[in-house]
Amino acid sequence: MVWQEEPRGGFPDLALFRGLSGIEQMRAFIRGQAPPPPLAYLTGMRPTEASVGSSAFTMPASGWLLSPQGLISGGVLAVLADGPLGGAVQTALPPATAYATYELSLAMLRPVTADGGTLVGRGQLVHGGRSLALSEVFILDPRGRLVTHGSSRCFVFPPLEPGPPPDPALLQPSEPTFATPHPFERPPEGEVVAGEVWESLDGLTMLKAHIAGDLPAPPIARLTGLHPVDASAGEAVFALPATGWLCPPHGNLEGGAIALLADSAMAAAVQTTVPAGAGYATIDLKVNFLRPVPPDGAELTASARVVHRGATMAAATAEVRNAAGKKVALASGSAMIVPHPVTAAHPVTPVEDPPGQER
Repeated sequence: MVWQEEPRGGFPDLALFRGLSGIEQMRAFIRGQAPPPPLAYLTGMRPTEASVGSSAFTMPASGWLLSPQGLISGGVLAVLADGPLGGAVQTALPPATAYATYELSLAMLRPVTADGGTLVGRGQLVHGGRSLALSEVFILDPRGRLVTHGSSRCFVFPPLEPGPPPDPALLQPSEPTFATPHPFERPPEGEVVAGEVWESLDGLTMLKAHIAGDLPAPPIARLTGLHPVDASAGEAVFALPATGWLCPPHGNLEGGAIALLADSAMAAAVQTTVPAGAGYATIDLKVNFLRPVPPDGAELTASARVVHRGATMAAATAEVRNAAGKKVALASGSAMIVPHPVTAAHPVTPVEDPPGQER
């Protein structure tokens, strides 16, 4: 599977980039003056715009990103959101100044399908202080409709001694050629769950069938290695290998990838409470990041449980731990409960469109 291949991509030479301000670094990434990180080769996610206080990233709405429901989940959208949220903060930083995201929050506004177009994430700085920064993001689908809104809070570290401006001749990395297409460019592998299965099986039975291999893995699992490992009523455990594929330019796992794991476990915990013929739709996600995760290949594990299950809404929490058992993130989220399966053929729009706007 893709996630078992040797990761492609590289990371910027910190000795060269130390003399550049944050906005200059972002523009160097956009111009291709730093090697694309592995996450760019995996998903096609790239920075496209940067000005002081704002940034934009794009990502193909690829079939590789699909969940068992046949939709692009809020956790996957967190992968895209993390780029422009952090990028907006970075554009306002002086040289030799680092930041780290400690909180990510998303509100999902409409279902997202893999129609082959391009998703766009636009981030803007809300507040940039000496030690804390706040940014927000708007994710638009290929038709330009708002699908997700989010925010992020970051620590800003004291600046180090700036280095000299880099020699422009050294900012011209050559991108290697590969014998095969990049993962996001290949035909998607994996399968979504057929509508008749959602109609005939309750959520817990279906999740246990995925764990046993009686139902095929969805494309996002084939791409990243994300998979369920345990389930009971109101609880679910998911795992994700911490591979180099999930790294942005800073070299540790992207916060959005950790959010993907947490969101998947919480959604599955809610799924275990849903009877056959009914469905659920995730409507928000919040993650607090506690420690960085290196790409050592070890499995991260998210253990989620439902803390409230009403007639129309469920809430869940999750803990993400590394292979040593240390907590790396805490998460919470909620989902709508609806009287029909939520799939690409029958989605739910949690927030109604304004009058006159096409759904």
